[in-house]
Amino acid sequence: MTTDPVRHERRSGQRFQLHVPLTIHVEGRTVPGFTQDLSSRGLFLFSEAELPEGTPVELTFTMPSEITLGDSMRVRGRGRVVRSDGSRNGPRQGVAVQLGSYEYLPAAENDAAAELARVSAAEPLADSSEAFSR
Repeated sequence: MTTDPVRHERRSGQRFQLHVPLTIHVEGRTVPGFTQDLSSRGLFLFSEAELPEGTPVELTFTMPSEITLGDSMRVRGRGRVVRSDGSRNGPRQGVAVQLGSYEYLPAAENDAAAELARVSAAEPLADSSEAFSR
């Protein structure tokens, strides 16, 4: 008989399983990605970019209403890659990012980002407000 090792949960914030598109700004380049889950202190994302542990990153994404308990809001977060694993995900790399800070973006940047997401979405949307309502 074998037993699985006991693991202790070290996360202190509630984690939300949400697939949210995001933009990663790293070393002078911008690459797309999407989240697997979000919390107030970090997130796990997938991207085709190679992001080694310790890499500082800036992420721009829409914090969904499930987390803000109000309207969805564009956020810019700064953090560091704490874990990176590309072995199981084909061309995508799974990346854990610990957020050091984040800020809500002004409404003008929200509108421009929503329009960009609508134009670049895989499936055209009639109304750009649907782009982030997942």
